[in-house]
Amino acid sequence: MSGIIDFLVNAQVMDFLTDPRVIFAAAALFIVSLFFKWRVFALTLFAVAALVAVAQYSRVAEGQATMDRNLLFFSIGSFVVIVIVIYFLFIRGD
Repeated sequence: MSGIIDFLVNAQVMDFLTDPRVIFAAAALFIVSLFFKWRVFALTLFAVAALVAVAQYSRVAEGQATMDRNLLFFSIGSFVVIVIVIYFLFIRGD
């Protein structure tokens, strides 16, 4: 687990995903997917953006808070995102 986190930190994935140009492109694609009713694509963009926001807010890579607090916030946030995606994919009809 530590090796995966070290790879992501060294690869600067979070810097790439939080770049304003990437966020603007993702938002534009999300709006286009809503107009064309590409539900799976819109939910994928939502899930990735929400998980990045949860990871950034919980400061997993920075280690600024205790590991228990980070892990608790990250797991609860991820669970909420997964529940929302499952609801829109399987429970809610068109």
